[in-house]
Amino acid sequence: MKFSANLGFLWIDRPLPDAIRAAHAADFDAVECHWPYDYSTDDVNAALQETGLRMLGLNTRRGDTQAGENGVAALPGRQSDARQAINEAVAYASAIGTGNVHVMAGFSSGEVAREIYVENLRYACDTAAAHGITILIEPLNRHDAPGYFLQTTDQAVAIIDNVGATNLRMMFDCYHVQRTEGDVTTRLKSVQSYVGHIQFASVPDRGTPDHGELDFDYVFAAIDDLGWDAPLGAEYKSERPTDETLTWLTKIRDQSS
Repeated sequence: MKFSANLGFLWIDRPLPDAIRAAHAADFDAVECHWPYDYSTDDVNAALQETGLRMLGLNTRRGDTQAGENGVAALPGRQSDARQAINEAVAYASAIGTGNVHVMAGFSSGEVAREIYVENLRYACDTAAAHGITILIEPLNRHDAPGYFLQTTDQAVAIIDNVGATNLRMMFDCYHVQRTEGDVTTRLKSVQSYVGHIQFASVPDRGTPDHGELDFDYVFAAIDDLGWDAPLGAEYKSERPTDETLTWLTKIRDQSS
């Protein structure tokens, strides 16, 4: 299997270009990130070209983080901010050859929020299509992100159908789905045709995939059985240095060699 290092959580003790180099040294197949905007596209591109890794995805900005915002695309009255964030993310992704942009919905609810979210996603898909970029939306669990607009895979499927764009897909994070819905492998199989990227972490502590209530030997085998061959995103947290957390990856590499 192939794996992508999510540099929003891994190697956060170093600048993004150096984190890319660390992921390459650790034998990851690709990288992804959250908000790369503090780094020039030239510096990020240099690290990607040096390592031969591809940046799979990045997020739109969260908005006013001091006010606790976590995306603005579903917030009434914030359409201008949402589209500015979309334009910025698509331009940055295009400059570094990134194929996916996660448009963050934010904390809101109700039909008005849904209509605004759909409108902003249509704008995002139209904007991204000119660059060959896919827009991703991700359900977040109610424990970590209470009040987040997009909470379930069924809700994501309905919104993707409503938007009706061929370059809109779901980011299926095993961690979030298990905490909200459970039955991860069955859920993934049922929505596979809508999925653009898969991420993982242990449940419930969002740590390395070698403990917790999910058996990732089973989960990874089930994903493989679905014919999924794109890199899976390692988006887990750890209090230890990242290089000390990679025994799970070494084990998988040893078993496949």
